[in-house]
Amino acid sequence: MERAEGQSSEQVHMCQPIFPAHATHCGGLSAGQLLKWIDTTACLAAEKHAGMSCVTASVDDIQFEETARVGQIISIKAKVNRAFNTSMEVGVKVTVQDTLTSIQKLISVAFSTYVVRPVGAEKVNLKPVKLQSPQDHLEHSLATERRRIRLDQERVFKTLMQESNMEESHRDNVSDTEEDTISTDLTHVQSIELVLPPHANHHGNTFGGQIMAWMETVATISASRLCHSYPTLKSVDMFKFRGPSTVGDRLVFKAIVNNTFQKSVEVGVRVEAYNCEEWTKGQARHINSAFLIFNAVNDKGELLTFPRIKPTTKDGLRRYHGAIARRRIRLTRKYILSNKEDTPSSDFWDRSNQAYLSYSNVATLTVLATKCGWEITSTLDNTKIFTHEENDILSVKVEMQVRIPSNLAFCLLSDFRLRRQWDRHYLTCEVVRIVNEDEKIYHITSPSVNGDKPKDFVVLVSRRQPCKTSDPYMIAVRSVNLTSVPPSPHYCRNEILCAGFLIHNDGNNSCTVSYFNQVTAGVLPYLAANLTGSSKSIEDTASACIRFLEMESSMINSTLSKISGER
Repeated sequence: MERAEGQSSEQVHMCQPIFPAHATHCGGLSAGQLLKWIDTTACLAAEKHAGMSCVTASVDDIQFEETARVGQIISIKAKVNRAFNTSMEVGVKVTVQDTLTSIQKLISVAFSTYVVRPVGAEKVNLKPVKLQSPQDHLEHSLATERRRIRLDQERVFKTLMQESNMEESHRDNVSDTEEDTISTDLTHVQSIELVLPPHANHHGNTFGGQIMAWMETVATISASRLCHSYPTLKSVDMFKFRGPSTVGDRLVFKAIVNNTFQKSVEVGVRVEAYNCEEWTKGQARHINSAFLIFNAVNDKGELLTFPRIKPTTKDGLRRYHGAIARRRIRLTRKYILSNKEDTPSSDFWDRSNQAYLSYSNVATLTVLATKCGWEITSTLDNTKIFTHEENDILSVKVEMQVRIPSNLAFCLLSDFRLRRQWDRHYLTCEVVRIVNEDEKIYHITSPSVNGDKPKDFVVLVSRRQPCKTSDPYMIAVRSVNLTSVPPSPHYCRNEILCAGFLIHNDGNNSCTVSYFNQVTAGVLPYLAANLTGSSKSIEDTASACIRFLEMESSMINSTLSKISGER
């Protein structure tokens, strides 16, 4: 059933003072309590949009940047970013405010996925999210990319585990002979909880936040047995709820340290559920697993070094290498998705980071396209040129009206091997790696400018089709480093930080093609004369692009007409 269009999907805001009952013995807010508040707020936002009961499907990786303390105020804001068929992504922002100084600090930004639970067998089609601000439009676009990462994460992890199994495990300090290693058996913790009505919603389903809080408790005990101190939760790898739990269930929590990394430790937690009959027969339902990362400090506030651990079983070795793979993904994600405008550089393409490089590629272009303050500098026939300046960063936008269906323009422009036919700045362009049908890496060479050495680029091209008719087609471009294509002495290797196309359907077999480029030192020589007014190279290239697209469209239509006539 279609939900009513008039229902509001506005932001939900929770404020909570931190009392001693919410805190640890050190006075800091319990991470488990915070997870419960986050889940409650996000669930209320999902239910406000859906108009019916919702349950937690997963929670993306969470990083805790600050520790809130007793007497401070926690503020949690949640809003549905995008609705898919029967699921929604909810964005959550958590801040802490000091009561005396009114200073606010960011604790975490998290993204959760919720699914609706309709009454009976009715089919649910969630209404689209109403987008009111530029930030709404941005998060709406990026929600699709985050969904791709969630779906791809399992494949990336399996690939890294296969690589890990082929490597020498001794390089990771796994040695039965070393005296300073500790057996992980000492860190095993098992606990049980009975789900009572206060732990569940009005439909009897256990709150996801309550399960997460219990998981955090047993994980903290496990980590403390290793460091003999009071560990602090710093991040959580994705919580994924594999099945439901209801009032009356017995939940068994099993935690154990998987690996240590000098100043941090990863603890794995598995949750099994039993109803009364299953409890008697010993038939467990695996409903959740998660990996929590802790650190610990001494009396001086200095981070403690965790002892190395020694896996003693085949399963322990699997968990040991799994922790290494997850850490590799975590560090890659943190590096790529962090703000690096001050020190831009190309990232190395690797199996562990390909999902995040693709996300960064699409996200950066989306952010650039949605910026305010674009100023028009030139208008010629069907072409408009805009510039945007922010913090000494210059960006260019070229808007073209083309008489061609948007899907055909997308196919032609996303194949960069065809670009030589209309862009004279491309000498050669070859595919050096096909990642999947939507991701390709190209090696491009460009001609010499002002007598300088010719330039070359290694770029990732990410193409995205619209999720709905009002969304544009997208072709995002950014530089990457690929070990199989090292710099050549014959070329000056340069970078593209952010570039690409957005293609909007205008109907009647026409579309608007917008090209964006965040100008770098490598790109500037090709644009400098145009920006100073002494050249029309951008307009000429845009006109050539329009002619190419319309000519190709005409040829395709002619071919189709001949085939139809022959039939």
